[in-house]
Amino acid sequence: MSTCATASRTLAEPLAGTAATARTWLLVEQPGPWGRKALTQSRLDPGLGQALDTAASAHGARVALIRRPERHADHSPAAGHRVYLARTVPGDAWVRTARLPGDGGLEALRALDFAAFDDPAAAARGAATAPRWEPYEGDPLALVCTNGKRDRCCALLGRPLAAELAASGGANVWEITHLGGHRFAPTLLVLPHGYAYGRLDAAGVKSVLDAVRDGRMSLEGCRGRSAWDRPGQAADLAVRERIGELRAEAMSVLAVRTGSDGSHRIVTVAHVDGRRWRVVLRERTGGPAVPASCGAEPAGTVRLDVEALDEVERGAGIEESDALEGTEGTAADSR
Repeated sequence: MSTCATASRTLAEPLAGTAATARTWLLVEQPGPWGRKALTQSRLDPGLGQALDTAASAHGARVALIRRPERHADHSPAAGHRVYLARTVPGDAWVRTARLPGDGGLEALRALDFAAFDDPAAAARGAATAPRWEPYEGDPLALVCTNGKRDRCCALLGRPLAAELAASGGANVWEITHLGGHRFAPTLLVLPHGYAYGRLDAAGVKSVLDAVRDGRMSLEGCRGRSAWDRPGQAADLAVRERIGELRAEAMSVLAVRTGSDGSHRIVTVAHVDGRRWRVVLRERTGGPAVPASCGAEPAGTVRLDVEALDEVERGAGIEESDALEGTEGTAADSR
């Protein structure tokens, strides 16, 4: 049986720069069946699901449903819901959790002010505290995409992975409704840092989780950190690979600019020790045709190729370090 994941793997489609973009994640436990659009097609009140999705999307956040890896029978309306709120920005990465009652308890989530997470002063005033959150200090959160209603690869490859991880222990494993990139299945998001991964087996995921417990990330199968857009994700991973830096909080993306020709992205990446790099990426389209998901028509892929990667002098301004002059001439020497 041909699947989108098989086609993508066969063509060695790059993983870097393909993670879903979100600075903040709201994860809501909702057992039972999920539809294709799970926030409005599940046992969750569709009005609430739509309201949360609209509010989150306006502020660079995402909402997803989660459930434990097990048979997904309907549950009692009185059952409670575990919810997680996570921030994935370097220097401000955290996970909070709450337990809400089943009978209308999720309505408290309407009070969330997603804008406040980008405004420390507002957050300090308590604008983003409802409902009552507690710091999460348990095992890393491993969120495996398994929603077969969106794509069969997520079900065929994601569910066995989630079940195996849950059985082996050492992580807080949940199934999640959607992470994007079905063709990279099995896909997962790991919190607190927010790096996403694809095409990993259980052994590979366990290595990732071991790294997270040690405050690190893993380059194997990494799609990028969700706090940044696609160019930022790709540039972060390129610099990490160049210098061998795996500490999760060591790198930040300071700026992403578009070159004058429209096809280049110039990204400034910074290290906590003060070093900076200029990464020049070329956006290429029309690569090997791959279906975005099972049942979709194959289409040319969009990829970000690293054309230049240079360390810039300390103290240089972002504008100066991001200049595109000389990119074509230095690309071959900068890889």
